[in-house]
Amino acid sequence: MSNDVFPPASGRKRRLKRAILIMLLFLLLLAAAAAAGVYYVWKAASEPADAESQEEVNISIPLGSSLSSISQTLEDNGIVKNAALFKYYAKYKGEGDFQAGEYVLSPSMTPDAIMASLKEGRVIGVHGQVIIPEGYQLTQIAEAIASETGENPQEVLAVLNSEEFVNKMIASHPELVTKAVLGENIRYPLEGYLYPATYDVGKPAKTTEEIAEEMIAKTDEVVQGFSEQIKASGMTVHEFLTFSSLVEEEATGKTDRKKIASVFYNRMKADMPLQTDPTVLYAQGKHKDRVLYEDLKVDSPYNTYQAKGLTPGPIGNSGIDSMEAVLKPEQTDFLYFLASPAGDVYYSKTLDEHNKLKAKYITNSQ
Repeated sequence: MSNDVFPPASGRKRRLKRAILIMLLFLLLLAAAAAAGVYYVWKAASEPADAESQEEVNISIPLGSSLSSISQTLEDNGIVKNAALFKYYAKYKGEGDFQAGEYVLSPSMTPDAIMASLKEGRVIGVHGQVIIPEGYQLTQIAEAIASETGENPQEVLAVLNSEEFVNKMIASHPELVTKAVLGENIRYPLEGYLYPATYDVGKPAKTTEEIAEEMIAKTDEVVQGFSEQIKASGMTVHEFLTFSSLVEEEATGKTDRKKIASVFYNRMKADMPLQTDPTVLYAQGKHKDRVLYEDLKVDSPYNTYQAKGLTPGPIGNSGIDSMEAVLKPEQTDFLYFLASPAGDVYYSKTLDEHNKLKAKYITNSQ
């Protein structure tokens, strides 16, 4: 047999070494390319969408919005380049506990600046105006007024809750503000009565009472437009504003308020507690992303996991969409609903269906 059948061992080794070197070089180049890609992607994620832009855009972040939905809203309005990049950048930075509200943001802002604004609930608007988003509670409204008048938020809140001012509003707007706001279990008499809109502060700045009375007058004007429907519903104006506030606080950007209202109606007809999480947080006087089982034990007439029916009064202000939903709810058989982390809302007729949806969209996403 000829010795040429198999090449010399030294030749095979050289070729094997060459192949290994080529593979290592390829892997090194691949790693370098990946590192460069990560660097440029990360660089893009941390830079403004348009550093030279002077544009200012009004951005609305509804209560209960997920990080994904907020990121998409920012991309849709040109504030960030890419929603996914902003989302993962925020997660890497340990951010995401953003506040609902109305903001004026610019493509020239860095993602860090955007996150700082959203995290602090800092509404960047025109100086000399008080911007009150839908769903704001009285404590938040007091802070918004104080930021423009230069007063202390606690002092503003004290004025809004003062017996003198409340009685003045009862006298000035008798069809809207009734003695119901003075109920024994009411936390803040005028909670839910200050309409969400933009108000001019003026120069010199108006007083807290003057600004608040404009807000109440606006609520009166809006509610008067629904007066016949409210009477036909059998609700008092106070109950109407209370119901509307529950819908408003549960709503997200992707939520059909009319379906939420129908769930609440169905539960009350079935003599079931409403079991809506925002009432638990209101009972605790807290703002949290998640309600834990231990939170449900809070002893308060505002806790709808314990007390049946509506809360003693509104738990925040509400806009026209939520008011209309209460007066014209969708006709459904749903008794349950839940919002996924992505902001989508799922409805069900039975507890078994609800638990399956919860396991699929809530438990599995944590």
